[in-house]
Amino acid sequence: MRLPQLHQIILPLVTVLIVALSGAAYAIFMPGMGGDPIAQSQAAAVQGAHYVGSQACQSCHKDEYARWSKTAMANIVQDPKTHPNAIIPDLAHADPMVKFGKDDVAFTYGSIWKQRYFHKVGDDYFVFPVQWDVLNKKWSRYHVPDEGGDWWAKFYPDPTGDNMGRPTGPLCDGCHSVDYNIETKQPKEWNVGCEMCHGAGSAHAARPTKLNILNPARQDYVHANDTCIQCHSQGQPLKNPINGKYYDWAVGYHAGLNLKDFWKLEEHKLGEQNFFHYADGTAHKNRMQGNDFVQSVMYTRGVTCFSCHDPHGSDNQAMLKKPAAEVCNSCHVPGGANGPMEASIEAHTHHPAGSVASQCISCHMPKIEPEIPGVNVAAHTFHFITPGDTELLKVPNACNGCHKDKDTGWAKAQLASWKTRSPWRVAQ
Repeated sequence: MRLPQLHQIILPLVTVLIVALSGAAYAIFMPGMGGDPIAQSQAAAVQGAHYVGSQACQSCHKDEYARWSKTAMANIVQDPKTHPNAIIPDLAHADPMVKFGKDDVAFTYGSIWKQRYFHKVGDDYFVFPVQWDVLNKKWSRYHVPDEGGDWWAKFYPDPTGDNMGRPTGPLCDGCHSVDYNIETKQPKEWNVGCEMCHGAGSAHAARPTKLNILNPARQDYVHANDTCIQCHSQGQPLKNPINGKYYDWAVGYHAGLNLKDFWKLEEHKLGEQNFFHYADGTAHKNRMQGNDFVQSVMYTRGVTCFSCHDPHGSDNQAMLKKPAAEVCNSCHVPGGANGPMEASIEAHTHHPAGSVASQCISCHMPKIEPEIPGVNVAAHTFHFITPGDTELLKVPNACNGCHKDKDTGWAKAQLASWKTRSPWRVAQ
């Protein structure tokens, strides 16, 4: 028993020391991989409370609420009747494939990469079979094939292609709301509100203390990351079907519980590419940041999603706490223990300082995961995919992602000329 006890004592101290030395000023509280003991009390408190809605948080947490209210998570679904500017394209002059008007839209879904449109029939919502590509400003079809795509499609056959066999309740709404009730088909609150991450807040709203609301930053790294992984992952509930329906979100899970008791990640057989994974296990589609991240060295070292991202919102891309390069450099400095081992960033990347190619994310987070046709998002394994990986496993690599006029042979030769790189690593 001595070693575990010693580990529990030393690890938090080492973590705080490393953060202090690395200059990560924003990491005010880092209890270490084991978490803070009060997290268990917090988790128990929110399980005994009820949901009160994000508005109840605003009076005490003005800054966090103001920033959060502007985020995409706070505005995933919007009612055009109460948010007149929610619909991005001009439906009055839309593509002929668009067969609906503004008054037909009950909710918009999304605003960053794509936007889809829900309409209500009875007590269910359904998605119109078109979507707006926000970046390229164009319409495209939206329909998941009955076979060869998402696992749930065969349980909701839709031969006509109008999505009317696929209600959003079991397939979407649990991740786009707080405390979605599968019996009433109603949430406590639409969008990712405060209590999605901090747990039910009635006790805290009545008598605010740090012991009666969950702070994921005080949890151990597994439970802390589960807060995000519950929705930023592809998987299935352990008990599907539930009441005769198949769900594509972690039914029954709430902040403070164990996600593994409700949710399993999509399985992958190494060497095989499928709808969800490249052959090396990297995600093959969006909403799989969690599937990627749990494979990473950073996850095993206790890094959390909010070590880099600010879930309350920021002015930086992807709600990062700082611009991307600064986030990475908070822990990874030239010559530091976490690498890179070279004397400068440009010596590590072999590209000019300040260039796009010299940014950490360009090589360690290549945009290879399809969001919609023609638009990819970043991988989150942080693994450097080599040109050799591309040849062997057909996984896109960052080198040829930029140098599109070159082949993998050229890229391998370039890497082989970098004398500070292991020839065994880059030759893979």
